[in-house]
Amino acid sequence: MLKINDDEFNVITTFIKSNYGVDLHKKKALIEGRLGNYIPGLGFSNYMDYFEYAKRDRTGDELVALLNRLTTNHTYFMREREHFDFYENRVLPWIDRELHTKDLRVWCAGCSTGQEAYTLVLLTLEYLGSAAPGWDHTILASDISNRALDTAKNGLYPKSDFSQMPAEWVKKYFVSYDENMYSVSEKLKKSLAFRRFNLLDKFSFRQPFQTIFCRNVMIYFDIPTKDTLINKFYDALLPGGFLIIGQSESLSSCTHRFHYVMPSVYQK
Repeated sequence: MLKINDDEFNVITTFIKSNYGVDLHKKKALIEGRLGNYIPGLGFSNYMDYFEYAKRDRTGDELVALLNRLTTNHTYFMREREHFDFYENRVLPWIDRELHTKDLRVWCAGCSTGQEAYTLVLLTLEYLGSAAPGWDHTILASDISNRALDTAKNGLYPKSDFSQMPAEWVKKYFVSYDENMYSVSEKLKKSLAFRRFNLLDKFSFRQPFQTIFCRNVMIYFDIPTKDTLINKFYDALLPGGFLIIGQSESLSSCTHRFHYVMPSVYQK
């Protein structure tokens, strides 16, 4: 495994922090573990040559691939089920019965390979039932990684990712692709708008969101970066709207204007 020296470590972690908000300054072992075999496989004998190569890639794909290798966590359908129960039992009825709108504005920020976003669409369609054609129920799903978004758009997932999902939903919304994989139905695909988006960029949405899911994305951010992003989320939400973060995350150390609802759920 290729070792990283202090100069290389400082240059790479400073760049990633400045451009993506991800703080890896205490993660030397993680960097070596995730990149130590990958970099030699590309023909590089040190981290700095690889890093310069990644920065010169005009598509930006290699820098995102680098970020993905350092931050990607395993995800699956119905992960952290309590959030989906909250969405189904609290958020959707609020939009339907109190806001009296048929325009769903939900953002899955940092959607990774799409399991979370497809689960939200499924729950939305289950809630709306026969009323669905009368709604604009498209959900925005964004990520910084083109590779992750390509996987999400393709909609092919190992059957092991569905262990927490009720069998009747799997049968209704997914198609068996082969003995190991399920394919997402067109019914779900057409209800998602996938976009590449860096959360550090300026928000310029035309209308406020009713709910934002940003789960397990900010775990690598330092407090100032989290403060900035959380307040951008606040401004992007409708009054009464919800921010849902990962169950291992908290806003307790951040400066923000949200009201606490339950662990990892906050309201504007």
